[in-house]
Amino acid sequence: MRPLVWAAVVALIIVPVALAAVSPLLQWRGAAYIAGGFAGILSLALLLLQPLLAAGYLPGPALATARRWHRRTGAIVVVLVLVHVGGLYVTSPPDTLDALLLVSPTPFSVYGVTAMWGVLLTALLVALRRRIRPALWRAAHNLLALVVVLATVIHALQIEGAMEPVSKWVLCLAALAATVAALVDLRLLRPLKRRRTAGTRS
Repeated sequence: MRPLVWAAVVALIIVPVALAAVSPLLQWRGAAYIAGGFAGILSLALLLLQPLLAAGYLPGPALATARRWHRRTGAIVVVLVLVHVGGLYVTSPPDTLDALLLVSPTPFSVYGVTAMWGVLLTALLVALRRRIRPALWRAAHNLLALVVVLATVIHALQIEGAMEPVSKWVLCLAALAATVAALVDLRLLRPLKRRRTAGTRS
């Protein structure tokens, strides 16, 4: 069962990236656009991995190890988002500035900018973790995670680009499902189970 779980996760991540890499739409694009585009695709793929690591769903590593990789992967997502925006800016500064200022005529830009700010605010939240009450920190982190994933999914699905449509839909739905499942499990089901266990022992 363990190899099957890992194979499914790896396939969900690798297949959309591989299909995007052979897209004919890349033939007329410059290096900056391609780098920025694939940074966005990779960050979307890692959003599937993040809740699986946070909740300890992946077989093999202990929960502490999985959460350590969750933090490392989060840092990679921040870098990828910056590369994504930077690549698009090098390709077309006016379009990128319009998107950042929320005056772009393309509807997907709003969701992309929302996801970007969500990622950056999450990075800031992590940096300030020791100064914020744990319960408040977890609530803010969970809310930002949901906003980032939801905005990224809508952003990706509205774009007709290098990503193959079917694999993109599967990846987006998997990332959203994993995020919702992890949030419900971590913040509702597990605390409820702990309270019931404590009540039984008392």
